[in-house]
Amino acid sequence: MLTIIKNAQILTPDGWIPLGAISFADGRITSIQESINHDSSANVIDAKEAFIVPGFIDMHVHGGGGRDFLEGSDEAFRAIAQTHLLHGTTAIYPTLAVAPFEIFQRAILTTERLMNEPHSTIMGLHLEGPYLNPTMAGGQEPQYICLPEKDTYHHMLENTSCIKRWDAAPEVDGALEFGRFTSSRGLVVSVAHTTADYNTLKEAHKAGYTHATHFYNAMTGVHKKREFKHEGTIEGIYLIDDMSVELVADGIHVPAAILQLVYKIKGVERTALVTDAMHYAAAENLKVDNSRIIIEDGVCKLADRSALAGSIATMDHLVRTMVSKASIPLCDAVRMASETPARIMGIYDRKGSLEVGKDADMVMLDRDLNVVGVWSMGKRAK
Repeated sequence: MLTIIKNAQILTPDGWIPLGAISFADGRITSIQESINHDSSANVIDAKEAFIVPGFIDMHVHGGGGRDFLEGSDEAFRAIAQTHLLHGTTAIYPTLAVAPFEIFQRAILTTERLMNEPHSTIMGLHLEGPYLNPTMAGGQEPQYICLPEKDTYHHMLENTSCIKRWDAAPEVDGALEFGRFTSSRGLVVSVAHTTADYNTLKEAHKAGYTHATHFYNAMTGVHKKREFKHEGTIEGIYLIDDMSVELVADGIHVPAAILQLVYKIKGVERTALVTDAMHYAAAENLKVDNSRIIIEDGVCKLADRSALAGSIATMDHLVRTMVSKASIPLCDAVRMASETPARIMGIYDRKGSLEVGKDADMVMLDRDLNVVGVWSMGKRAK
């Protein structure tokens, strides 16, 4: 059935349509226009001047609603995807923290099943490690961090196509070879949990590393060794113009002034918003079930408060934070939550913007930027 949302402020690649109408059927957008003469058989929704924006794409998320993707089960994956869908995430990349490889294998099988279902919001798997720098482990379980083992990652990538992104610290032994191989297989390879300096990052970039995981978190900034100053990972990433970054824009992981700085230097086209959400996100019961973790100041921290350990944010919260705390225009905040991740992950041909022929993934926001409606492939989320 044809559905029409009218009287909406619609964000398109060409800008806002102040009071337009967007139509969709069979999961795809069929028209976007300034006014409608609708068919009497259509399902018409009056947006009453609410915003209609592209569905959000979360390319780094560990869990939500009390579940974690490391559980590896269909039930957990579906529950997490549904939790984030209700907050506007219409495309999701389940992220696995460092863990034994047998857990990865179970999650791979689950991802393969679910991402191939009709109208699935699961786009593929994201592995955050285990090839990280242990001195920058943060909330990761240090006992599972290891060096890249060629036989292991070759075997994994030769037996599945569901892994779409893999993060590593480029300074560890074997990480450049890992980057060359994984990028040659079409994966997004990202710098993560690292102390890499500018020279190392330049080599990493040549080896296929094109993205930076939770920028500013678990990486070095400018620092002194004795009397001399040295650039950190952060400055090196800034200097590589076409390296994209992601921000956990909850206002805690990265303060508002830094959000503004990244926006100013990297711009919308190179900055994606991610939740990095743990299973506590959007959970009815926030009781902590891990002695290593506390929830304080709206984030997860290590119990000794030595590092942040993940967020409890959802994508709509990130958009609101960018607008209200970092003074970023709504259109740009939304693009960083939809268009940019779609481009980075190679799905912009069908998602990430509101255009005729693309998937009918959209979010309705009220004047306070609260989610009041979500459509995934034209189906309204409930």
